[in-house]
Amino acid sequence: MLFFLLKSIAFIIGHLPLSIVVPAGKILGRLAYLLDGKHRNIASENIRNAYGEDLSPKEVRGIVKKVFENMGITALEFMRIPWLKRDALAGYVEWSGLEHLDRALARKKGVILVTAHMGCWELMAAWYGLMGYPVNVVIRKLDNPVLEKFVDWVRTRSGNIMVSKGRAMRKLLRALSGNSIVGILLDQNVTRKEGVFVDFFGIPACTNKGPAMLAAISGAAVIPTFILREGKRHRVVIGPEVELVSTGDREKDALENTKKCTKVIEDMIRKEPG
Repeated sequence: MLFFLLKSIAFIIGHLPLSIVVPAGKILGRLAYLLDGKHRNIASENIRNAYGEDLSPKEVRGIVKKVFENMGITALEFMRIPWLKRDALAGYVEWSGLEHLDRALARKKGVILVTAHMGCWELMAAWYGLMGYPVNVVIRKLDNPVLEKFVDWVRTRSGNIMVSKGRAMRKLLRALSGNSIVGILLDQNVTRKEGVFVDFFGIPACTNKGPAMLAAISGAAVIPTFILREGKRHRVVIGPEVELVSTGDREKDALENTKKCTKVIEDMIRKEPG
């Protein structure tokens, strides 16, 4: 019952014009900002830790408000994804740097996309699928099975494949050997077994070493990609291949290459902190 209710809500939101969805999402985000003191404080503390004395309290509050607004809009735009078609992307999602991806795929060793929870990251994944570049996206399953079913339905409508985080290595290596694309969100805390500690805004953070290990084993290119919100529109940015080190010491290389990937993410967040 809940699954069909969510699909019905998605159908309604998915057919509303952006002139309604974007302002409604902003209002939703502002309400969350006012009501969710716990996450408002966490966001504020993280920004202060990252920027130190470079930002005034007013500037910190402004960034946090933008973060909440973005999350509100993203929540509603997520509901639109199942109804998106490729021809609807024109004027809605622009892009740059696609040549970096095509050049890497021409080597026939697969591509590892590394990204972060920036902008409407779910829309970015859908954009890749709709543009004919389906992605094997590494995900953590949700605790609620009905919600998981709905989210999986939304995410796979564009042709992408969801790969559960647990024991994903073999599936991902198989995908890369077939010159497919793997997508990994790198800005989440992981266990010591899964990650290595690297600096993130000057603070040691246990970061997923999966992309570095996959690249070392498969020879796949690692390419950063992000989606930036520009009013009612979005821009997918595909960066040049990350130049990885390869000394033969797999653990040392994993550390250094994870540092490189994290630095790319940090640089983009500094440009677009909201």
